[in-house]
Amino acid sequence: MKEAPILIGDIGGTKARFALAEPGPGRPLIRDIVRLPTADFDSLQEAAGHYLAGLDTRPRKAAIAVASPVRGDDIRLTNLPWSFKRGELAEALGLEQVHLLNDFGATALAVAVLEKSEYESLSGPVRTPLAAPISVIGAGTGFGMALLLDCPAHRWRVVETEGGHISYAPLGGEEQHIHQWLSARHGRVSVERVLSGSGLAKLHAALTGNSPGMRDLPDDKLRDPADIVAAAMADQDRLARQALDRFCAILGSVAGDAALIHGASTLAIAGGIVPRFIPFLKSSAFRERFLDKGRYAAYLDQVQVVVVTYPEPGLLGAALSLVGPELL
Repeated sequence: MKEAPILIGDIGGTKARFALAEPGPGRPLIRDIVRLPTADFDSLQEAAGHYLAGLDTRPRKAAIAVASPVRGDDIRLTNLPWSFKRGELAEALGLEQVHLLNDFGATALAVAVLEKSEYESLSGPVRTPLAAPISVIGAGTGFGMALLLDCPAHRWRVVETEGGHISYAPLGGEEQHIHQWLSARHGRVSVERVLSGSGLAKLHAALTGNSPGMRDLPDDKLRDPADIVAAAMADQDRLARQALDRFCAILGSVAGDAALIHGASTLAIAGGIVPRFIPFLKSSAFRERFLDKGRYAAYLDQVQVVVVTYPEPGLLGAALSLVGPELL
């Protein structure tokens, strides 16, 4: 009798992605992907229940990646007003088992099995397969970070982190101004406050020259980050291009820091934002700022930097955690 597929999920601050996964000849097979706006639901249980109600088959197990630390029984998503008790989730969804993991922990698992066509090399030496340790970072609604290690006992091991919440270190006058603008708005300024969708909108607002008037505007009244990217890519708007240039420069600094902290041989950039503007990133100050670490520039020059282009690494990683552990 064929085993029922498992429910997989990747829950971010803006979108909740669900799908079904089952064993394949290599990686797990993923099908029936649905992307739901989190604003339409009051809880993970409600969103997952909505997806399950539309299925012809009933999964018995689930693996769900969430954008928050996964420790203890009480889970609270960082950029979404959803919370639940870990021990009660399976019962609420009518499942025998629910495995939870951090969203960037899941993304890192996916990086371990990516094919060459599913990422684009940005800089540094080109190695296939990607060499460990691998720092995995990325911007979306928030900013995620994880470490992927090649271990003797298991092929791969993921260290989930909350590195997106380290303090932002500005360089130069323009970034000092941005830091002051964000500090007046939020108090402490983390990397996630800058390198995220809302962070790009705030970079744009801080550079408008009308900072005091815009500082108190809610995020949804700031310019849409997708519009900023599109205008910058089309070279239609000087301020949009300036904001995206600064975003790329700051990303380079943070990526270099992550590679140094992790002792990385590879730095993989994932998330929903950066894959949209890879050509822009290549022509930006990203590489210069990545290497701008004084005596360790030569060390970082040997780190391969790639951008993950596989569309749903969080779902793939969630599937791997239950369906394909033999690959890891």
